[in-house]
Amino acid sequence: MKLSRNVTGWLNVLPLLLVLIPFFVVPIIVVLIASFMKTDGFGGLFPNYSFDSYVTVFTSSLTFNLYYETLKFTLLTLFFTAIIGFWVAYFLVFHVKSKLLAMGLFLVCTVPFWTSNIIRMISWIPLLGKEGLINSGLIGAHVIDEPLEFLLYSSFAVVVAYVHQLTIFMIVPIFNSMSRIDKRVVEAALDAGASRWDIMRLIILPMSKSGIALGAIFVVSIVMGDFFVVKIMSGGGSASVVGAFYEDIGVLQYPSAAASAIVLTVLVMLMVAAILRIVDIRKEITQ
Repeated sequence: MKLSRNVTGWLNVLPLLLVLIPFFVVPIIVVLIASFMKTDGFGGLFPNYSFDSYVTVFTSSLTFNLYYETLKFTLLTLFFTAIIGFWVAYFLVFHVKSKLLAMGLFLVCTVPFWTSNIIRMISWIPLLGKEGLINSGLIGAHVIDEPLEFLLYSSFAVVVAYVHQLTIFMIVPIFNSMSRIDKRVVEAALDAGASRWDIMRLIILPMSKSGIALGAIFVVSIVMGDFFVVKIMSGGGSASVVGAFYEDIGVLQYPSAAASAIVLTVLVMLMVAAILRIVDIRKEITQ
């Protein structure tokens, strides 16, 4: 009987293993091996294993600056997407009385994300540029005398583009977790004399933790693994870790690129583990 249950369990996870092993585990192992190898400078690798690539990664001031920039964009994006996503989801769940209308508005939130990320990112350029809509409006209203240069090709523009692209990844899981909150609990708290702030702090926020955690995992994973937004929206003024080892691949420096990729993967896994440490998603979902 026990053997039968074990076999059934393995059969249940077999489809997942068939996807994870060839498309995730094997590539990671290949990259890990390549990170210890040497290159001849022309794209060739030979098995003269050493830690030189990792020593370069951990001792280079440029690498630390790149990680600082990447973490800065990640945390700022996480902060703003969490705030916007939480309040949008809260409005849809608790202030829209009709469930049908709430679902309709929720679908409206997803409409801009039906287009390409590149199109949505580039669409900010005529808005934030020196002669863009914002600067033209502010100059026309005599609020400023000359265009604001920080709006485009800056860290500000990078964060704006990330928040625009990734807010939906916060709205969806938070909306899902809030939808499972029994509104009778909120009504009972109001009848007992609880303030709106107490309800938000003691009921809604704790019961939305699983959605916030899932959204945070999505946002962290995407921002840490991206370089295109940073490259375009900063105008080359900022860089990211992924962009750096993309350049290494372009000049055939595969071991250093592989070492950077492994370090970044470990860092992302640690950040995800920290989120899961704070919020036990499986426990929260099954409650």
